[in-house]
Amino acid sequence: MPLAMSRPWKHPKTGIYQLRKAVPEDLRKLLGKREEKVSLQTRDPSEAKVRHAKALAELEARWANLRAGPVPLTEREAHRLAMLAYERWLEQYRDNPSQQTNWDTVAGARLFGPPQTREEILAASQRALDGAPELPEDKIFRMEQACLDAANGYLTSNGIIVDDQNRRTMARALGAAIQRASLTLAKLARGEGEDSPGPQVIRFPEWPARAEHAKNDANSAASDDSLSALVEHWWKEAKAAGRKQSTYESYRNTVAKLVGFLKHDQASRVTPQDIVRYKDHRLQGGASAKTVKDSDLAGLKTVFGWAVMNRRMASNPAEGLTIKVGKSRKLRSKGFYDQEASAILKHSRSFAAGREAPKLAAAKRWVPWLCAFTGARVGEMLQLRKEDVRREGKHWVVHVTPEAGPVKTDEARDVVLHRQIIEEGFLEFYENSKSGYLFIDPKAGDLGVRKAVKTARNKVNAFVREVVKDPNVDPSHGWRHRFKTVGIEQEVAMRVLDAIQGHAPRNASEDYGDVTITAKAKAIGRFPNINVS
Repeated sequence: MPLAMSRPWKHPKTGIYQLRKAVPEDLRKLLGKREEKVSLQTRDPSEAKVRHAKALAELEARWANLRAGPVPLTEREAHRLAMLAYERWLEQYRDNPSQQTNWDTVAGARLFGPPQTREEILAASQRALDGAPELPEDKIFRMEQACLDAANGYLTSNGIIVDDQNRRTMARALGAAIQRASLTLAKLARGEGEDSPGPQVIRFPEWPARAEHAKNDANSAASDDSLSALVEHWWKEAKAAGRKQSTYESYRNTVAKLVGFLKHDQASRVTPQDIVRYKDHRLQGGASAKTVKDSDLAGLKTVFGWAVMNRRMASNPAEGLTIKVGKSRKLRSKGFYDQEASAILKHSRSFAAGREAPKLAAAKRWVPWLCAFTGARVGEMLQLRKEDVRREGKHWVVHVTPEAGPVKTDEARDVVLHRQIIEEGFLEFYENSKSGYLFIDPKAGDLGVRKAVKTARNKVNAFVREVVKDPNVDPSHGWRHRFKTVGIEQEVAMRVLDAIQGHAPRNASEDYGDVTITAKAKAIGRFPNINVS
């Protein structure tokens, strides 16, 4: 069935792509249909993918709003939705600003005063039938009705319950948006510059029932409407869902850079054009295309997408924007060569501690050796604690666990120590160490561990760079790639290698059964010693 498709559907006759999505069962009665169909208005498959992603996000946001039920629309939310009316009005009359019709800037500023009485409405209708000149109050009433009618479409398209309260709130925001657009067009007609569509809105008189609510909403807008606050709100939910601290830090840094670039911190003012300019700015500033795509744009899409789903923004300004990243040149193996591995381990063995802290000196002495024979990440070895090393039968084992610090997969694993590490004297170091972390001395809390690991990793990497200066091999990941290469040479099963290194299973069948300590010990036993003589 085509109803559950998550990609654009091409119409067999017209060739125009559509979004087709089955309506969830709990919403079918409310919507009166079993399937949503939205024309993407393009025959280009690449463009269809971009439009499909945006349309799908809007559709799911609308369904989320419908599930929320009759929630009063705040003034701030209404003004965000009304930004589209501002942009459309400017687009329609930008080339001929003096030709805008059906709107009066003077009358517009007086919209939504006390509702007209039945007698006033009948009198206005009679004057229109008689062909009499339109009075100012008639013009206000006509413009007010146009806004109220338009409000229905905006509310329905966003899945917001259309009751009288929400309809009037949305209508007021639409009136304000068009009024601002009209004033901007008037300036253009005089040859003056265009105003920014920022959050400065013309406030019409409040209805008594909404006045206090709007006052409270205005007081919270400074914090809740900021980009900085948005990423914090996203993180509260993402953290509970198991997202990593490193992801939060990356997204927070990206948002901070965006704020610095835009020179404001208001989410409602961010446009798709702003994100394009920011992308270009980052590339021109020296950031790699991969960093901008996988870090900057990915972070902004996620945070803004969350904001749309949670009715904090009307649309995602980063949606559909990407960068095509070409394949980088490969000038050498990603793993250390045998001679490089030997040189690093010799460098560690001969290292004489100077003024470094004792634990950092221990890290330079032992972490390269541990990485060489476990294929672990440098950070995973840096955060080892004394209690993470144990004897299992005749084997010595290190326990890599997210309880000690960040582990990419968030899954603990046991790694059997190679004979050469034991012969090198690691067990003597372990037995003489105090309880707690072996190579770092972090402050309390997860953040303290992360900072301590990052600092130590940078210094260990710099230590490795003293020997291996080739910039085409990573001083951290060079060991992981080499470990896999040697394992393949020794005909160790790939699943066992993945279990030792903490790589995810490649398919569902690999997720069945356990790779035991015995299996890992047999695999590690096949790894040859590294020549450090």
